[in-house]
Amino acid sequence: METSPSIRDDKQEVSRSFVKSEREERIRKITKVYYSKPEIQKAIFNFSINREVVPRYFEGFGKRPDCLQYESDIFELVKKGATSFHCSEEIWDNPLNIQTGMTEKQLNGLRTGWDLILDIDSKYIDYSKIMAKIIINFLEFSGVRNVGVKFSGSKGFHMIIPWKAFPKEINGVKTSDMFPEWARIITKYIMAKTHDYLITEITKLYSPNKYIKDREAPKEVMPDLILVSPRHLFRMPYSLHEKTALASVVIDKSKISDFQPTDANPLKAEIKNFIPNCKEGEATRLLMQALDWNRENAPKEEKKNFEYKPIQITDRSEKNFPPCIKKILLGVQDGKKRALFALINFFRSAGTEKDELEKILYSWNERNQPPLHQGYIKTQISWALKRKPIMPPNCMEFYQGVGVCSPDELCRRIKNPVNYLVRKNFQSNRKQLPKNKDNFKNNN
Repeated sequence: METSPSIRDDKQEVSRSFVKSEREERIRKITKVYYSKPEIQKAIFNFSINREVVPRYFEGFGKRPDCLQYESDIFELVKKGATSFHCSEEIWDNPLNIQTGMTEKQLNGLRTGWDLILDIDSKYIDYSKIMAKIIINFLEFSGVRNVGVKFSGSKGFHMIIPWKAFPKEINGVKTSDMFPEWARIITKYIMAKTHDYLITEITKLYSPNKYIKDREAPKEVMPDLILVSPRHLFRMPYSLHEKTALASVVIDKSKISDFQPTDANPLKAEIKNFIPNCKEGEATRLLMQALDWNRENAPKEEKKNFEYKPIQITDRSEKNFPPCIKKILLGVQDGKKRALFALINFFRSAGTEKDELEKILYSWNERNQPPLHQGYIKTQISWALKRKPIMPPNCMEFYQGVGVCSPDELCRRIKNPVNYLVRKNFQSNRKQLPKNKDNFKNNN
């Protein structure tokens, strides 16, 4: 006799409920033992500093915003039913000041930085291993040699390039304000550059005698862009995973091939630092290459046009410069990077060629106390020369911040230092013209 559909559905539902309750019972048995360990509490707490942290109660998340004040908070939350802990990629001045519905500008005011998190997940952990190794090789080729890796707790890995590795500004734009845009661009860039290598390596794995049979799975192993969004949370290092009861343990990047899920047994977890000891700014080249790539490959609707056509100026002598530019050229103590940004765009908008620009900037830097590293200036010049010139920042606030704003009569009638130079050239040209048309005709 055939079983009716309703009876089959009821049996399936009972079976799912039994599996779910069995899984929940298993994870809850281990949570109190695991999270009671001081070393686990310390590892989670140390990573939580200045991050939004939200506990998960098996299948539901706790309130937001929230953060950890003390190491002991972790076990107190576990006693209330917390099974795992999740945190933000973004680093905040005070996470508790975040409010739902804040504008981008308000969030930028609270955000002090962000880590780049690459979430590698796949149907098969073998695929995830391959992708992790390919990404690490690509990052090292791009100058990023210090990358943190941890097991996701299921079939993938999380990789971190810490905030310290990124330049704090590019061309006067604060990197901390460019989340999630720049993080998303870097991730897309990595995906594009590693895709073919991934397919090649996974094809080598495929065999009719192996369990890997899904030929479409390679695209599912790519870094998950869903993580690259404002206030998105990811599983913290050494947090448990509800479905597997395994710990999100940190792995040495050179040992990814040898890793097995059994190595994430929570009762045998060894504590390692997820954030690598990276060099200041070592991801600068990666970010700049990603932005260059995006400029060429992004859909037209995603591109922002900040280009400015150079002005034909006949007299670029210093006597025609606005007071703020003259003051900057004397050398500055504070705001040197902002000053460099203003100088590059002022001179490029005025039509200054590369050799002359380099001569002006390196000479200026010698007057700074202390001077900027020459490598930084070289990088900024290289970055600027790959693009069409843009106008320097408008007057007043920017130059007041650098301490060089001392306007004269002409300054009060213009909005940008380049306008000052244009006006001065116009006035100079007028003085050179004959006073009346007859004289002009006679001279010609």
